[in-house]
Amino acid sequence: MKKSLKIICALMSLCMVIGLFAACSGKEDPTTTAAPDASVADTEAPAADESAAPAAQTDLSELKIGFIFLHDENSTYDKNFMDAAYEAQAALGLSDEQVLLKPNIPEGDECYQAACELVDEGCDIIFADSFGHEDYMIRAAKEFPEVQFCHATGTKAHTENLANFHNALASIYEGRFLAGVAAGLKLNEMIEAGDITAEQAKIGYVGAYPYAEVKSGYTSFFLGARYICPSATMEVKFTNSWYDEALEKEAANALIQADCVLISQHADSLGAPTACEEAGVPNVSYNGSTAAAGPNTYIVSSRINWEPYYELIINAVANGSVIPADWTGTFETGSVELAELGAAAAEGTAEKLAEIEDQLKAGTLHVFDTSTFTVGGEALDEYLADVDSDEAYQGDTQVVIDGYFDESNPTFRSAPYFDLDIDGITLPVAE
Repeated sequence: MKKSLKIICALMSLCMVIGLFAACSGKEDPTTTAAPDASVADTEAPAADESAAPAAQTDLSELKIGFIFLHDENSTYDKNFMDAAYEAQAALGLSDEQVLLKPNIPEGDECYQAACELVDEGCDIIFADSFGHEDYMIRAAKEFPEVQFCHATGTKAHTENLANFHNALASIYEGRFLAGVAAGLKLNEMIEAGDITAEQAKIGYVGAYPYAEVKSGYTSFFLGARYICPSATMEVKFTNSWYDEALEKEAANALIQADCVLISQHADSLGAPTACEEAGVPNVSYNGSTAAAGPNTYIVSSRINWEPYYELIINAVANGSVIPADWTGTFETGSVELAELGAAAAEGTAEKLAEIEDQLKAGTLHVFDTSTFTVGGEALDEYLADVDSDEAYQGDTQVVIDGYFDESNPTFRSAPYFDLDIDGITLPVAE
């Protein structure tokens, strides 16, 4: 099966990529899946290319797909990926024998071993979900060129130049901006009610690591909040762990003690939402609704929906379509979502979120508009981002374009590269 797919890919790649480009969105904003990423912008076979078989005729019966997860369903992050895997399985009519899941795979040699085991079990495609899995997925990709390896949040596909190794993410910074808008509306509600003053509109944020992905997330969230509540400030605490419920709860409680009146997070447990519920502090979560843990304090959650990407890649392999090195999902691909609003959301939140989302889609509003923030008191006119992820930092790509920081443009790379510390956000003092 793997050898036949490889032959098909070689014969059909040119005609398929033309059709898939034709099917992409015509939106001009380069933060979308515009070229070169548009080659897989639609999960259905493109109508513009008569040589491409319709999705309904795609034969998936011989495919096997493997998934590698850092944790299990107790992690909100990994559960989000797992749910997407099950949804893709159901949507594509795959049997349980065709879908193999490996949870609790550390960011070490265990990932390579898990990938090898999935290859031995006949997998044609292997997905991994954590940043630290990348080097081990690359190692496996080099050893098994007949298998496609797809890695979420990684940075090296565009420099490795392997035909069977790919990175993917989504413009989740736009989802986080919207979540920040919901937070700003809540702050304004608290100010208007006399619960806090404008000067007391301080947000706390529990972050995992000071990586670009986390910085991009909390900065876009903060900019969304300040778009609505201009007096908002934010303090960040890092746990130096993706998943540690005790540390995340401890960080949230410390932020609450430091007079933060609303808490958000980029960490994977229910530690922070639980702390907020116990303290009666409004909470914005990530990777899915935490209303069950915070019925009185939960506002909203942003997340990446990975199901469209899974369908896209599975169909691409079955059809012999070209898969780009980097893919960035968007609102239009169904990859960026907000969960349903919780009981703590301010009145009018749904309407305002719909308004702002329309502006983001239209490109009339940009999350990282450089006129809305400063760095060290200075406006950001240009910035060389390290999109090639050199071990010794050396910026190589100009990413301030037309007055905004062009985040997660797949022409550069899908993973975030916004790593600036903007004014208004207080970070831990370096030891």
